[in-house]
Amino acid sequence: MTYFDFNSASEQTSFDLIPKGTLVRVRMTIKPGGFDDPSQGWTGGYATRNDNTGSVYLNCEFVVMEGEFARRKMWSLIGLHSPKGPEWANMGRTFVKAILNSARGVHPGDNSPAAQNARRISGFADLDGIEFLGKVDWDKDQNGQDKSVIKAAITPDHKDYAALMGGAAKPAVSGAANGSNAYAQATGRASVPGRPSWAQ
Repeated sequence: MTYFDFNSASEQTSFDLIPKGTLVRVRMTIKPGGFDDPSQGWTGGYATRNDNTGSVYLNCEFVVMEGEFARRKMWSLIGLHSPKGPEWANMGRTFVKAILNSARGVHPGDNSPAAQNARRISGFADLDGIEFLGKVDWDKDQNGQDKSVIKAAITPDHKDYAALMGGAAKPAVSGAANGSNAYAQATGRASVPGRPSWAQ
């Protein structure tokens, strides 16, 4: 009889929930749902549409980049449209704005041309792989069990932002000095004028 020896196998890792309120640097990736609506600026197949409810969203995975919870994954939706009204889409826009502020080192109160440019994206591809400082919350999964989620981004006005983001976010340059080039310097991408309708 053949025996398989499991003595050298790794011990189980604990999958306790990440404590509510923990701040973690995460990389967000979007699971493509294949739903496009060019009139809304939804292209590239990133959006997902729920055929039962008619809601449209980004299906996002957040991987913790470092620290005690490194490599742990969380999943959350970013709302783009709900037939019930604008609230879900507005919450989604608020979250994306905070993600951009966090990732690109822009203070929420900064309305300089450079800061405004840093809050623009040319499409959902700009969000796929973005790194920012997130705040862990808890939600219920489909079975009623608690799960860790990311629903808020921590921006540079937070006291722990600089320490936790380290050199990851390159701050946008404020004022006239290099003004409109700050976004390009911070991201390595050329700035794209104009915004799709969902980002207006």
